[in-house]
Amino acid sequence: MAGSDVTALFRATTAHSPSYFTLGRAAGARAGEIVDFCIPCNPYFPTPDMFDRLGGRLREILTYYPSSADTITAELCRLLDLNPQTVAMGNGSTELITWIDHLLVRESLAVPVPTFGRWTDQPMETGKRVDMMLLPEARGFALEAASFVRFVRSRGSRAAVVCNPNNPDGGLLDRGEVLSLLDQLHDLDLVVVDESFLEFADDGPRTSVAQEAVLRPNVIVLRSLGKNFGLHGVRFGYLVANPQLAGRVRAALPKWNLNSFAETVVFMLGEHRQEYAESLRRVCRDRGDMTARLSGLPGLTVYPSQGNFLYVRLPEGADGAVLRDRLLAEHGVLVRECGNKIGSSSRFLRLVVRPEPDVERLVGAMEQVLYGRRVTAPPPAPEPAAVRPMLASVPGAAPPAARHAAPALRPAQSLAPPAAAVEPFPPRAVAPESVVPRAAAPLPPTGLEGTVVAAGVPLEGRLPEPGVQRPGLARAMTAGYTSSGTPAVDRLIPGP
Repeated sequence: MAGSDVTALFRATTAHSPSYFTLGRAAGARAGEIVDFCIPCNPYFPTPDMFDRLGGRLREILTYYPSSADTITAELCRLLDLNPQTVAMGNGSTELITWIDHLLVRESLAVPVPTFGRWTDQPMETGKRVDMMLLPEARGFALEAASFVRFVRSRGSRAAVVCNPNNPDGGLLDRGEVLSLLDQLHDLDLVVVDESFLEFADDGPRTSVAQEAVLRPNVIVLRSLGKNFGLHGVRFGYLVANPQLAGRVRAALPKWNLNSFAETVVFMLGEHRQEYAESLRRVCRDRGDMTARLSGLPGLTVYPSQGNFLYVRLPEGADGAVLRDRLLAEHGVLVRECGNKIGSSSRFLRLVVRPEPDVERLVGAMEQVLYGRRVTAPPPAPEPAAVRPMLASVPGAAPPAARHAAPALRPAQSLAPPAAAVEPFPPRAVAPESVVPRAAAPLPPTGLEGTVVAAGVPLEGRLPEPGVQRPGLARAMTAGYTSSGTPAVDRLIPGP
């Protein structure tokens, strides 16, 4: 894969990752070999049979105009048991966010961050004040409804948005908390609950507040069909609100804003309810398996998620942009680095939940780039000396016996070509007095003294004694960890 051509595309955009098609064109003939952990699709739906049927009707779908949005909306509402007067369908949830901002947000909007970028970018593009409440990393980025209400009041915000589950961390408020928040913010011009990923939650249908939204004068619930059905390219989503609010948005939408693919899929759904439900169960199962697999990587923190993605913090010294570039260029694995998300940094990745074989490819690639070897399975044959690991040593583990000096992390601006062409990187000698503390908490002590080189700056670390069995990851990572007060986080990051 032409690494420099492909990865340069990420530096050409400031808001989102380049599209899969843009990456494919830049990668040339090997585009199909990219394993995508960036775009949060449902890998199990539509079924192969549905794709075959869509392919068989491709000429018809592309040739003719779709039916009116009212016709397509009526069929969707029949399937979901909704009143069409309370629903507006858009060409993707982003189109609906745009019209919500233009029609219903007057002067200011409050939103917790990090979150979906259009909820911060869209109002700012139209001159609104966006009040952003930073979600605390110490609580696993969990949103506390009462804290958000206090923030809204302190800022005087006139509209508010909550994503449930939140993107990128997958944090979920239960139904009672959302209803309490809506009660306390009943006097605002507008409150939006973005449930775009709620179908993937363990108890998603019973968590939704869509039925309550139709009874409230200032509430909109937003849903995304493209994410649920694994069809981002079709571009369709919908909102649920009381008839007056839904009608205002519906009246502003362009005629024929829904395409023939969207119509065809909506009219196929009634025949495939069981397959769709099974696809959601499989994603939930894969999320648990993928969480466990990634949690085995030393120094990596996996936050609890109820979406079809996982938010992870990289080990100390790892730069997400460098990791993203090398995973793509050297291993054909595409990940979402979160340095351009407000409230996040390049220390974090959002990784889409995928089936086990793809996860194994991801984990193996991350181990090679981060540590220079497999660390969660019996090591393979020795790697060529030309392969340069991203981290100087494996956090919480002894270095390989043959490796006497740790190579430094490559600068973020550089990009390694495929492994066979990489020149050996000489070790750096660093004086102890040049240690510079980092804002991020260092890894806790787990053994003998050692030195970790992070982005060219040495950090004091500790490595276990050779021959001593490494403890479980959570215990090794969190010796001295103080309970966050959030049970879900503490289960993944237990105390000593």
